[in-house]
Amino acid sequence: MADLVPGVDLGQLRRRAEDLVLAAERDERVAALGGAPAPGGRDLDAARQAVARDHGFASWDLLAREVDRRAVLDAGDVRGLRALLAEDPQLAVQPMVHWCDHPAGASPLGYVAMLRYDTVQGVWRDVPGTAALARALIHAGAPVDGEASASETPLITAASYGDAAVAHVLIEAGADLDVVASDDAGGVPGGTALRHAVVFGMTEVVEVLLAAGATDLVQAAAAGDVSGLLTSATPLPDRVAALRTAAAHGRMGAIDQLLAASTPVDGTDRDGSTALHEAAFSGRADSVRHLLAHGAEAARRDTRFAGTPLGWCRHGRAEAGPGLGHDEVEAILRQLTSNET
Repeated sequence: MADLVPGVDLGQLRRRAEDLVLAAERDERVAALGGAPAPGGRDLDAARQAVARDHGFASWDLLAREVDRRAVLDAGDVRGLRALLAEDPQLAVQPMVHWCDHPAGASPLGYVAMLRYDTVQGVWRDVPGTAALARALIHAGAPVDGEASASETPLITAASYGDAAVAHVLIEAGADLDVVASDDAGGVPGGTALRHAVVFGMTEVVEVLLAAGATDLVQAAAAGDVSGLLTSATPLPDRVAALRTAAAHGRMGAIDQLLAASTPVDGTDRDGSTALHEAAFSGRADSVRHLLAHGAEAARRDTRFAGTPLGWCRHGRAEAGPGLGHDEVEAILRQLTSNET
């Protein structure tokens, strides 16, 4: 089975079917000389069915509908989309399947939310009309928060891909601001839409989400107060990420709140670095002292670079230049790691 390639159109697929018919005619001529005829003979409908099956579809009509759907979405053709949805509202819900650039399938609404990234050219782009496409899909029955089995919601996808217009439409339609991606999601596992927008630097989406009342533990830690956002159900990776952010911004109050909520002072993220690494890199002598007073391990090495907090401090100073607190941080850490040059 061959997946469809982006940009394929029905004209190309029809010509492929016609080529099968021509090949069958050639086989018939061979058969007249004693060879075996090809199955399907000279029937164009049978050839189209063969093309559909080759791409994983049970019929030519289903193949044609899928190709038409993606074509109108890629073109930002709202009228064309509405016409398709009027004929078959299930096209607002049924996943987009058998595309080589989306092998796991994509919901139509999720696909619109990621249109800013061109999978063919591998580049980012501005795509006009995505908000109207999203509205049309929601009006036709597309679930605003996606399917329960999906690894992330359309709002999280819009946040990751930086489509503020689609994010606004989803929020207007009642999208859940607090839902998080699954633990095996490809973006920020366990992260909210706001977390995704912050991590991927999608500032316009961050502004849309904040204006709608979105809150995020890491964002709150940067501001210095995580009251009301810490619960017994808060995942450990979220608490560790918040502690790192609080340390980087010198938010002692938030550090204390997180430690009081059983966040380990040497809790590590995916590269094995800690809040002390982050504070040292940022030149935050106040955070360094505070974390050390709570038992942070000065000589701990991260698992990505095998660097100690002192090494991170020196790297941060090299990037930032003089003027921050890296000299003070180095003086503190060198007393505790005298064997490190």
